[in-house]
Amino acid sequence: MILQATEIAIEAGYRHIDCAYVYQVEEEVGLAIRRKIIDGTVKREDIFYTSKLWSTFHRPELVQSCLERSLHHCGHFLTVFLLRVLSCNYIDTVDCTNDSSQPLPPKAMEKCKDAGLAKSIGVSNFNQRQLEMILNKPGLRYKPVCNQVECHVYHNQRKLLDFCKSKDIVLVAFGALGTQQEKRWVNQSSPVLLDDPVLCTLAKKHKRSPALIALRYQLQRGIVVLAQSLKESEIKENIQVQRWVVGILILSQNSSRFCANSISPSRPFHVGF
Repeated sequence: MILQATEIAIEAGYRHIDCAYVYQVEEEVGLAIRRKIIDGTVKREDIFYTSKLWSTFHRPELVQSCLERSLHHCGHFLTVFLLRVLSCNYIDTVDCTNDSSQPLPPKAMEKCKDAGLAKSIGVSNFNQRQLEMILNKPGLRYKPVCNQVECHVYHNQRKLLDFCKSKDIVLVAFGALGTQQEKRWVNQSSPVLLDDPVLCTLAKKHKRSPALIALRYQLQRGIVVLAQSLKESEIKENIQVQRWVVGILILSQNSSRFCANSISPSRPFHVGF
């Protein structure tokens, strides 16, 4: 399903592909990219490919090996290599619940950029305090070009967006169409985002789907949006977000339905975004 969905997305015009070693789908995604290069749909340089440094690879000697796992599938280089979170542990597991006083990995990531393995370096799930920690790190040579965080109508990240703009850091939104209704993350009295009455009213007014309204809302705020689907109809619909405008003020008033949660002092949700 991942292989076919990625091919459909590239054919439909998507060029930004967000992935990670821990997602365990890079083999299929990489194959889809190679197929579309071979059939002439795109060139490798047309694809904006993002991958992430998972928390079990924070040791400096492990950073490049994580990146190379992605390169093995996507080929040649990453467009952006993201430091996913600050908290980490060093055992071979994806359950990263421990705080760590180990040195941060940006220097090892900078070496990856110097070697031509990644064009740029970014971060993911960083709050303002953590961004400041990185930006003020002595000897930092490459500041993060972007910060990828959960961002949608119910959690619009206004303060973080303002801070990122002030530092010339692009905010990238995952979960732009809402996230799963897990009790620890979501106010259970809230409707599913795409069923939100305000969103549905705007969708009817503009003769668009609620999903397109939610995506367009973010684009007009200067945010790069990631849209995810395995359905061909939704993949093709979600890219139809250009050349029309939606009023964002009314949606911005509906943004406080995110429930903060933290399992480690270094998790970004320990303090407000």
